[in-house]
Amino acid sequence: MSKENVTIIDATNLILGRLASNVAKRLLSGESVIIVNSEKAILSGNKRRIIEDYKKRLHRKSIVAPWEGPFQPRRPDMLLKRTIRGMLPYKAPKGRIAYKRLRVYIGIPDEYKEKDKISIPEADSSRLKSKFITLAELCNELGGFKA
Repeated sequence: MSKENVTIIDATNLILGRLASNVAKRLLSGESVIIVNSEKAILSGNKRRIIEDYKKRLHRKSIVAPWEGPFQPRRPDMLLKRTIRGMLPYKAPKGRIAYKRLRVYIGIPDEYKEKDKISIPEADSSRLKSKFITLAELCNELGGFKA
């Protein structure tokens, strides 16, 4: 990753879908993006329904070859990364190149603690009036992340 065009985003209290679409646009424009505190990103909606929807994705559809997937990530950093990948043209070369410029971390690594981190105002959860669940809570329910 080049040091010139790097953006560090703090995912604390940011809505997952809005964060992912904003990051996908930045990646396609040539920026390198580092996301910290991925476990604190938010999914809006009814907590029980969100958990049920994600648990349905864990069930294998094939009895013959269950190891062939599709697989659902159970860690917050991988779940966020997979969401962003879904918003990129991943099968095209420009999408794969853009995806390689993305780094997602749980917490804040030591090398990024003193660096300036930005937040995305249009993805802020302060305008939510309904219920929500964090990625840490969701992944804990899926059995992949213990906070």
